[in-house]
Amino acid sequence: MILIITIFFVNVLFIGLAFGINKKNAKYLLAGYNTMSKEQQEIFDIGGFLKFFKKYFLHVAFYSTFIFLVFLLLLGPGVAIISYTLLIILPMPYLIIMGNRFNNN
Repeated sequence: MILIITIFFVNVLFIGLAFGINKKNAKYLLAGYNTMSKEQQEIFDIGGFLKFFKKYFLHVAFYSTFIFLVFLLLLGPGVAIISYTLLIILPMPYLIIMGNRFNNN
């Protein structure tokens, strides 16, 4: 039961990130964007990045949880925890690499 509660908590964080960060608060909350100069922020496609950012975190929350539950039922909690952890960590370089395409500098 503690596993399910933990997964639920992490999903709430991911979904909160997806819906909580917008154009108004991005200059305070987005690492990298908040350290850019005003000129760099004006060039950066923040609208496009936020669409990508939202989609990314919603997909990570959904797919990692789905695969966790499947592995939990089929292979047990140990494999499910490892797979869930990998499904959160492994896509992070994708977020960084694809997020850089919105930087028009």
